[in-house]
Amino acid sequence: MEEAALIAEDLCREPRLRIALVTETYPPEVNGVAMTLGRMVDGLLERGHRVQLIRPRQRAESGETAHAALDEQLVRGVAIPRYADLKFGLPARNALIRRWTSDRPDVVHVATEGPLGWSAVSAARRLGLPVTSDFHTNFDHYSGHYGLGWLKQPVGAYLRRFHNRTAATYVPSHDMARRLVGKGYRGIEVIARGVDCQLFSPARRSEALRAAWGLAPDGLAVISVGRLAPEKNLPATLRLFDAIRRRVPTARLVLVGDGPSRAALELQRHDVVFAGMRHGEDLASHYASGDLFLFPSRTETFGNVTLEAMASGLPVVAYDYAGAAELIRDGVSGLLAPFDDEARLRDRALEAATTRADAEAIGRAARKVAEAHDWDRINDAFAAALAAVARPRPVAEPDPRPVPEAP
Repeated sequence: MEEAALIAEDLCREPRLRIALVTETYPPEVNGVAMTLGRMVDGLLERGHRVQLIRPRQRAESGETAHAALDEQLVRGVAIPRYADLKFGLPARNALIRRWTSDRPDVVHVATEGPLGWSAVSAARRLGLPVTSDFHTNFDHYSGHYGLGWLKQPVGAYLRRFHNRTAATYVPSHDMARRLVGKGYRGIEVIARGVDCQLFSPARRSEALRAAWGLAPDGLAVISVGRLAPEKNLPATLRLFDAIRRRVPTARLVLVGDGPSRAALELQRHDVVFAGMRHGEDLASHYASGDLFLFPSRTETFGNVTLEAMASGLPVVAYDYAGAAELIRDGVSGLLAPFDDEARLRDRALEAATTRADAEAIGRAARKVAEAHDWDRINDAFAAALAAVARPRPVAEPDPRPVPEAP
């Protein structure tokens, strides 16, 4: 941490970095990775760095950018199966070599591991450019949720090889760092995630919205926010809610988000509120209008929704791993269960649902934890980490003079 602070201080005096950032997802796409990268690019620009952003062209984009220090290069992409609103970039190694030969960056940061990302790592290594990467998504774990469990090992091997070709891989939690090091990953560094506590706040609670969900004034709103997709363990969310409703018959489950599983769920569960995709203040109001946040996902590297729920003053019920393990003190600022122990997770959810005063106290404590995770701190750490790779501090030569003997 001291070295990062020294590098950040040095950067105040040195010329700013020229950073090439390669990603296959970015705002206005709606997902945790896109949101995180948007915040981090904004942070780099605010700190005076120049960013060359290379990503697939999305629907009806003009390619115009609003910041003089941001140079966007849009490349060809192909829709991801079952995720038609997202694309992966096609390989562009030769084009990137030409671009970076004429406009050489100080460091290349590759945020996603698709074909575009692989070709960017190859181009950077070919030109002798320092290159770093992010580990945002457990793609190897996703395969089992789509009937492709046999791909788990090959995908895992590909991801390890991809990241081990870079000088450093940034992960959002110490839990994830330990898991990857145990799998043979090298150069792992932790850079956490932040949250906008002005946007996500208990002050955005809306009684009108709660009434629209069919809740009485003292009703229990159980909230889950995220992509409605197989990898999010939605059957467990429904089972946990059913257990809550047996104890609290007036409880309502509100699912915020969209995805390939939504249509089938809507046919099966007429008792659930499907709020769809929400953005900005509307999303923040949906969080704050809840009473309890359920998050039984088992495929997260961090889980940005955990931090957003905590900032909104909600008690979070989640497995003890990824961001929840990093952020939550069990029984104080949230409720945790051992990883994949659904029976224990159900017990914790019932605690939160049936002891409302305790749950509200946990929500207040969660808000205080979230307030310490502002984006400025995270963006300082990210800029310092890139600078450490782009301009490594020289190792001091040993002093040839003899050390005087103590008197």
